[in-house]
Amino acid sequence: MRPLPAPLSDTALLLVRLLVGVVLVAHGLQKLSGGVGGVASSFAGMGIPLPTVSALFVIAAELGGGLLLIAGAATTVAGLAVVVAMAGAYLFAHVGLNPFVDSGGWELVGVIAAGGLALAATGPGRFSVDALVAGRGRTPARHAVGVSAGE
Repeated sequence: MRPLPAPLSDTALLLVRLLVGVVLVAHGLQKLSGGVGGVASSFAGMGIPLPTVSALFVIAAELGGGLLLIAGAATTVAGLAVVVAMAGAYLFAHVGLNPFVDSGGWELVGVIAAGGLALAATGPGRFSVDALVAGRGRTPARHAVGVSAGE
């Protein structure tokens, strides 16, 4: 079975970027409103190492990474930063719990991590800053570096 044709796959990637990005920005703003010190204090209570550094990283990954994903800019780096932040959330706050978010489970961080990983792997699509910068306007990263994919 073939993947969706370019106009549809580019639109799908845009929608994924927007949804994942908006969720991340909302969570980043929520953390930022409590201040880095408040987040660091909460992280220290959970046993997260280097709580201030970790708080800064998570706020940057959620707020900055979310904005970058929305724009489709530095998508690979933003997506991987999101994966690292969500892996930390899983390991320090959700491990061993059932998946359901209403019980403190891991489903939200899992889906956000999967979205970040998928975008890092596929690239942002044609409707993105990355595509404009590459000057090619094509979806997969293999096109941005000029490698033929046999298409």
